[in-house]
Amino acid sequence: MSDAPAETLIASADDIFDGVATLAALEGAVRDLPLSDPMAVRRAAVAVLSGAQTSGRAAIREGFEADPTRARRVTHSYAFLTDRLVQCAWMVATRLLHPCPNPTEGEHFAVLGVGGYGRGEMAPHSDVDLLFLTPWKVTPWVESVVETMLYILWDLKLKVGHATRSISDCMRYAADDYTIRTALLERRLICGDAGLGRKLGDKLWSDLFRKTVPDFIEAKLKERADRHHKQGGQRYILEPNVKEAKGGLRDLQTLYWIAKYRYRSHSAADLLKLGVFEAEEFEAFEAAERFLWCVRCHLHLATGRAADMLTFDMQVEVAERMGYRDSGGRRAVEHFMQAYFRHATRVGELTRILLVALEADNTKQEPGLLGLFKRRRKVREPYIERQGRLDVADEAAFLGTPLNLLGIFEEALRTGLLLHPHAMRLLAANRHLVDRDMREDPEAAKLFLGLLLKHGNPERALRRMNELEMLSAFIPEFAPIVAMMQFNLYHSYTVDEHIIQVISNLAQIERGELIESLPLCSDILAQGVNRRVLYVALLLHDIGKGRPEDHSVLGARIARTVAPRLGLKPKEVETVEWLVRHHLLMSDMAQKRDIADPRTVRGFAKAVKTRERLDLLTVVTVCDIRGVGPNIWNNWKAQMIRALHRATADALQNGLEDVNRDTREAKAKKLFREALPDWTEGARRAEIGRHYGPYWQGIPTAAQVRFAHLLKDLGGGEVRMELEADEDRDATRVIMACQDHPGIFARLAGALSLVGANIVDARTYTSKDGFATSVFWLQDGDGHPYEPSRLPRLRNMIEKTLRGEVVTRDALEGQEIKKRERRFEVPTNISFDNEGSEIYTIIEVDTRDRPGLLFDLTQTLAQSNVYIAQAVIATYGAQVVDTFYVKDLFGLKLWSKAKQDALDTKLRAAVSRAAERAGA
Repeated sequence: MSDAPAETLIASADDIFDGVATLAALEGAVRDLPLSDPMAVRRAAVAVLSGAQTSGRAAIREGFEADPTRARRVTHSYAFLTDRLVQCAWMVATRLLHPCPNPTEGEHFAVLGVGGYGRGEMAPHSDVDLLFLTPWKVTPWVESVVETMLYILWDLKLKVGHATRSISDCMRYAADDYTIRTALLERRLICGDAGLGRKLGDKLWSDLFRKTVPDFIEAKLKERADRHHKQGGQRYILEPNVKEAKGGLRDLQTLYWIAKYRYRSHSAADLLKLGVFEAEEFEAFEAAERFLWCVRCHLHLATGRAADMLTFDMQVEVAERMGYRDSGGRRAVEHFMQAYFRHATRVGELTRILLVALEADNTKQEPGLLGLFKRRRKVREPYIERQGRLDVADEAAFLGTPLNLLGIFEEALRTGLLLHPHAMRLLAANRHLVDRDMREDPEAAKLFLGLLLKHGNPERALRRMNELEMLSAFIPEFAPIVAMMQFNLYHSYTVDEHIIQVISNLAQIERGELIESLPLCSDILAQGVNRRVLYVALLLHDIGKGRPEDHSVLGARIARTVAPRLGLKPKEVETVEWLVRHHLLMSDMAQKRDIADPRTVRGFAKAVKTRERLDLLTVVTVCDIRGVGPNIWNNWKAQMIRALHRATADALQNGLEDVNRDTREAKAKKLFREALPDWTEGARRAEIGRHYGPYWQGIPTAAQVRFAHLLKDLGGGEVRMELEADEDRDATRVIMACQDHPGIFARLAGALSLVGANIVDARTYTSKDGFATSVFWLQDGDGHPYEPSRLPRLRNMIEKTLRGEVVTRDALEGQEIKKRERRFEVPTNISFDNEGSEIYTIIEVDTRDRPGLLFDLTQTLAQSNVYIAQAVIATYGAQVVDTFYVKDLFGLKLWSKAKQDALDTKLRAAVSRAAERAGA
C-alpha cells in the first residue's frame, strides 16, 4: 500500500488508515480460521476493517471540524480511506480465500475507481463506483474474487456501484452510453494489473474519445441544460441542490469533463496552461470548487447521509459549521448564502468562457443556427461580431474611451447580440476605469439611463452588468446587495436579482404584455408617467437592505446621492427619494389595514399628496410584489391595490372631507336597496335598521345581500352558513349568521385552522337584535380558493366546532412546523394604534407564523373581554402580520396604557403557546 502525500490529507495518513496495524490485525484475526469457511474469514476481516473505517472517518471528521474550510483535503482523505478498504478486500479475496499463484493471462484483472471516486474526490457518504476490468471474458476465478470483495465492501456499509467488464465490453458500452463514457473518462487504478488499466486508457483515447469530441460536448451540454430545467432553471433558488443546481458542483465537473475530453487534461490546472482560463478565472474556478465541496461535505456530516439539498434548516447548520457569524445586522446564514450565490454566479461565467473557447476551436457548434437567417443590425465601431457574439475589434481604441465600458452594453441591446467572453474578460480586467470621474460624467449617466429606458429589455443589460460587477462599479452603493440572500420563505430571489425581476416586470407592462392581468398599471403607464423616476426608483428601492437600519430610510438617503449622479433633476430626485422611502406604504395599507375604513384612505391620501405620486407608487408596489417570487402576486392582492388606488384617487380629486363614514354608509345602503328589488320597502327598511354603521362600511354589497337572506327568520339556536368562491378576491368566502356569543370569532378561527385554511380577511358584526354576522375570506395552502369538492369538509369542521364536538386546542396538538422551516426567526412585535381608525383600536401582531396562531390570539382577546370587529391577515412566508380592529366591553377604544400593556403580555404568552405546540 503506497502512502498518500501528507499535504493532500486532512489528518495524517496513519490516523486515517494505519496500514501496518490493520494488516497485522487482519492476519491475527484469520490466522486460526479454516479457509474452507469463507464466511467466517469474511466476518473476521470485516470486523477488523470496520474498526479501521470507524477510526479513519473519526479522524477525518475531527480534522475537518478543526479546519472547516479545507474541503479538498477532506475529499482526498475519504478517497484515501476508501482506497485502503478496497485494497484490503482485494488482499483478503486474492491471497486468503481465492489464492491463484500462477494466474493465466485471462485471470489478470484490475480494480479501477470510476466517476467521482475515480477522480479521487469523495464526500463522507459518496458512492464507491468500481470497474472490475478483465482482458477478455470473465473467468470463474475472477467472478469469485469480485463476489468476495463486494460482500466485504457491502458489509462495511459502503454504497458500491460496480460492473465487471472486459476491455471490449467497455469500448462497446461507452460508445453507446454517454454516462458510462463519462465515468470511464475519470478512472484510476486502485489495485490489480496496472498494465490492463493503461491498455484501456490508450484504447479509449485512440478509438473513441479522439474521434467523438463534438458529440460528447453537445451531449454534456444537453445533459446540463436538462438538469438545470429539472432544478428550476434559476441560479438563485431558495433551497439549492449543491451538486445538481445551476452553478453547482456538477456544472464545475461538466467543465472539467469537457476540457479533459477535448484537451486530454489531467487536472483543472491544465486549463490554465492551455490558455482556456486566465489566472484570475482559474482562481475563481478553484475557489468555487473548494467552497461547494466544503458545503457538500458538511451537509453529509450534518445529516449522516448522502444529502445534497441545502434546505433551510441545513443552511443554518452548515453556516455555523463553516464559521459564519451574525454581523452587520444580518444573520450568519445570510452571509453564508451570499457567498454561495456569488460562487454559483462565477461558475456560470466560467462555463461561458470554456464553451466559447471550444467554439473557437471548432469543437462545439455556434449557438442558434436560426440566427444565421435572422437579420441583425450592423455592429458599430469599435465592436465586431465574432462567433455570433459582440466583441471588441480594437482593445486599445475601446479602452481609450472609458465610456465604452458602458457603451458595449448599449450596443449589445441595440444589436440583440450576447457579449463574447473575450469582451467580458476585457471588461472584468478594466473595471478600475469606472472611477469617480466616470461615475460623475453626465454622458455616462445618459448611457446608463439609456440602458433602462431605450430598448425595452433593460433586465438583460442589468443582469450581465451585475454578473461582471460593472453595475456595482458604476453604482458602488449596489455592491453590498449583490447575491444578498434574505433568509425567509417569502423572497425567492437574492436582493440584486429581485431588483432585476422588478425592473423586468415594469418593462413587460410597458411592452403591453400584462394588460389583461395588470389593467390598472397598464393604464397608468399608457397615460404617461415620468419613466426616468420610475426606473431609477425601482433600481434603488431595496438598495438599503442588509444593514441594521430600516432599509427604506437608508435607501432614501442613498437615493438622494445616487439619483443626481444618474442625471435626474432636483424635482425628480425628490420624487425618487420619496418613492424609495415609502415603497412599502401602499402594500402595507392594502394588506394590513381595512381599506373600507375612511381614516385608512384619508391617512394614505395625506401621505401621497398628489395623483402623480399615487400612480407612481402603485406601479412601484405592483412590480415590487410581483418581483418577490413566481407565486406571490394573486387576485386578492390585485383587488386590494386597485380598491385602495380608486378610493385614494377619489379622495384626492373630491377632497378628503368627502371621505367619511356617513358618506360611505349612505352609499352602501343605496346599493343594498338596489340589489334587492324583489323585497318590499318595509322589509328593506327593517334589514337596514337592524345593523350598525360599521356593518355597512365594512363588507361588500354582495355579502350584505347574502346576510339578509340568512338572517330572515333565523332561530335563536340556529346557524346558517354559505361557502362560495369570491373570484374578484381569489378566495373562498364563508358567510355565517348565528346568535352572538362571546368567543365566536376565536372558535371559527380554530375550526378553519384545523382544516389548514389560510384566513386572509375576516369581519364580524353584531346586529342590534343580537345576531353575529361573520364573513371570512380563505385560501388554500397554495394561495387559491378552495376546490368545490373540498368545501363539504370545511363546512363540516365549522359546524362540529360550533356545536362543541371538536375541542380546537386539543385538535391542534401535533400540528408542528416542518423541520426544514424551524430555523426561521421572526421577532414578535405588538403595537396598539388608536389613530388609524375612527372607532376601533388597531392591534397589530407581527410574528412567526405557526399552526393555530390566529386561534390562540383571538381566544386571548375574547378572554380579555375585547370585541373583535375585523381581522386582516398578511402572510410573508414564515412571517405573519395579524391586524385586529377591536373595542372593549363598553364599545370604546383601548386608551389605557395599563390595559394595553396587560394585553401585550397576554398576546405574547399566546404566541409562545403556539410556538411550543408547533415545536418551534
